Amino acid sequence: MKDVVNIDDLRKLAKKRLPKIAYDFIEGGTDDEVGLVTNEQAFRKARIVPRYLVDVSVRDQSTTLFGRTYSSPIGIAPTGLAGLFRHGADLMLAEAARDANVPFIMSGSSTGSIEDLGKLAPDHGWYQLYSAKDQAVSEDMIKRSADAGLRTLVFTVDVPEGSNRERNTRNGWSRPLRLTWKTKFEALLHPAWMMQWFRHGTPYFDNWAKYAGPDASADKVADMVAYQNRAPMSWKHVERFRELWKGNFVLKGIMHPDDAIRAHSLGVDGVMVSNHGARQLDLAPSPLEVLPAIRDAVGDKMTVMFDGGVRRGLDAIIALCMGAKFVFVGRPTLYGVTAGGVEGAAKALQIFRREIDISMAQIGATKIADLGPQYMMWKDEEDLRRNRR
Repeated sequence: MKDVVNIDDLRKLAKKRLPKIAYDFIEGGTDDEVGLVTNEQAFRKARIVPRYLVDVSVRDQSTTLFGRTYSSPIGIAPTGLAGLFRHGADLMLAEAARDANVPFIMSGSSTGSIEDLGKLAPDHGWYQLYSAKDQAVSEDMIKRSADAGLRTLVFTVDVPEGSNRERNTRNGWSRPLRLTWKTKFEALLHPAWMMQWFRHGTPYFDNWAKYAGPDASADKVADMVAYQNRAPMSWKHVERFRELWKGNFVLKGIMHPDDAIRAHSLGVDGVMVSNHGARQLDLAPSPLEVLPAIRDAVGDKMTVMFDGGVRRGLDAIIALCMGAKFVFVGRPTLYGVTAGGVEGAAKALQIFRREIDISMAQIGATKIADLGPQYMMWKDEEDLRRNRR
């Protein structure tokens, strides 16, 4: 970790540790993977205008979200199957988030349990809910999250069907796994990961085990998860889950202003603008492109958060200037925990914190609350006049 300078260094270390089948699962998108480029290039196209002669000797990036003040506006987004990349990764991510005083969203496909998250990081842990075919399962997970002391539930709505992830298909990724000899041989070139696989085998989806029957094997639980996650979703589910959940309720995957408005009308507390890391619909716009319209549609009526393509602290600054209250990252912290466990995840968060701090100084902002469209390059004279107000 001492030689790591940026997030891409962590990515390279993660790639070195993992066999191709596992690394491609992290990196891959869907179809032609245009969306992966779209997400990151949206930031490259943005231009942020500095304001000089501002005393930036003291800078504060603390941010209040749902009544709790965090040390930085960066949180850890849900990333499924983290335990495949490093055993126990989900709770390692939670520990790093707790120690950095930022939120962590446990994936609905995690290999750690809601109950363990509640014990380890009750003030920083959120839970991601997928709608199960058996609604009693979803409703029980909501109850378990409340019983564990978690305060925020994130209902992910952008997976109406499994997508066409061709990297995974070529690598033999399926249930059950059908690995080619080429895939197996390549895995032998990553001994640290292979030792983990021989010791622990198929990742165990702890949160789903109780629904798969007594003493269910990891493979049986995984099969049950694959079946349950192919569930239809509608606004009726939002209404029902809002009724059951008494804490902060967030919809993740909102990409249209009208959907954000409807979510607010149903009592949703926040939306996360996200296209699922470009893993669902290849030609969807980037979250950054739709963020301003969503923010304009709901204003301060609900909390607007952001996820998608953030690789630098300056990316986070841009998203905050364009309307996000808070920014979440998925792959960067997954690289970190894969490469170095808790220390690696902490390193990723430290990198973002440092880069955000430097960027604030460079543009003349002393507090996160000061960030807004006035720092973005104006489109025309009217836009410039509007930002001066």
